Amino acid sequence: MTLINLKLKVCGMRDPENILEVAALAPDYMGFIFYPPSPRYVGDDFTLPAGIPSSVRRVGVFVNAGLEEIQRNVQRASLTTVQLHGDESPELCKALRASGVEVIKVFRVDEDTDFKRVVAWHGAVDFFLFDTKGQYYGGNARTFRWAVIDRYDQQTPFFLSGGITPDHIESIKELDNYNLVAIDINSGVEIRPAEKDVEKIRLVRERLRTLKTEL
Repeated sequence: MTLINLKLKVCGMRDPENILEVAALAPDYMGFIFYPPSPRYVGDDFTLPAGIPSSVRRVGVFVNAGLEEIQRNVQRASLTTVQLHGDESPELCKALRASGVEVIKVFRVDEDTDFKRVVAWHGAVDFFLFDTKGQYYGGNARTFRWAVIDRYDQQTPFFLSGGITPDHIESIKELDNYNLVAIDINSGVEIRPAEKDVEKIRLVRERLRTLKTEL
């Protein structure tokens, strides 16, 4: 996979006005968190505002939710993709994928991560997402040392997450030999939980475009 095709996901959105401001920058994915303990939880009555371009894939983020709960929210919020942050089984992932949604399975990474543990999900999901292992299920505002991904077999394409800011974009070209398809930004571009700094996201976009022209 070449970084020339690298996509951008903005996660942890909630406020309708902020959602539309970010959507105007045309990220490839926008993520909405359906996990009540999260400070970025969208709430029980969340609906997406009208006006999001159809090109933006809409991601629901779940932690150890059941199949019916996930599918109910997929329909209610018109989601195209689900992102699973907990201990979800390959069987659940396959069932979701069979229902017609794109599936991203998250694995939290640190220096001691054994990437052999992800093998069972090969073929069960569309993408992996490697995030920094920390206190929370995502949104820990810290990067991990990307070189540990050398230990991954690169079979399933993956998203990269974990405290990514505009200042990290130049370093992403070091990952050109990995099966990296997207970067996921959240806490690294926030004003406060669930409110994104539109100018920081714009800067990420610009630096990604510059990076692609250099490759």
